[in-house]
Amino acid sequence: MNENHEPTLPRPVRDSQSEMAEIVLPNDANPLGALLGGRLMHWIDLAGAMAAHRHSRNYVVTAAIDHMDFWVPVHVGDLVILRSSVNRVFHSSMEVGVKAWVENYILDDCKHVSSAYLTFVAVDAGGRRVQVPAVIPETDDQRRRYDDAGRRRQIRQEHLDRRRSSLR
Repeated sequence: MNENHEPTLPRPVRDSQSEMAEIVLPNDANPLGALLGGRLMHWIDLAGAMAAHRHSRNYVVTAAIDHMDFWVPVHVGDLVILRSSVNRVFHSSMEVGVKAWVENYILDDCKHVSSAYLTFVAVDAGGRRVQVPAVIPETDDQRRRYDDAGRRRQIRQEHLDRRRSSLR
């Protein structure tokens, strides 16, 4: 973690990087022994919130989650690894990328399960939006995700504008 505690100074992506692991238990699965999609979505939300908290050093609330696909099944006894980091900061909102992997430690096998982009908004104890420090991408991959997040935000905004105009 960065030793700079000034709340408004930009922070590198690495300060937000988070990882969590969950063992899939019977309570997490459907009658066929496969992980419930909703449980994975919950874990993705938690992993994303960890990165957003680390970056903003504030309370955060989930504002949106983009499209999700489930690429491979996950079974009882498997280990799910979730990795997250802040891709880009806007004013009070942050786009966080989360990638989920399933690890079968018996077979020594690891597969990509799902990825998602979540938007979190930083708020104070009263629920009012607060400004978030900028994020500094340091690697080529982080710069690519930073640029892609700007394009995704524009697409989200255009979609939201269309939905609002159709409700009038």
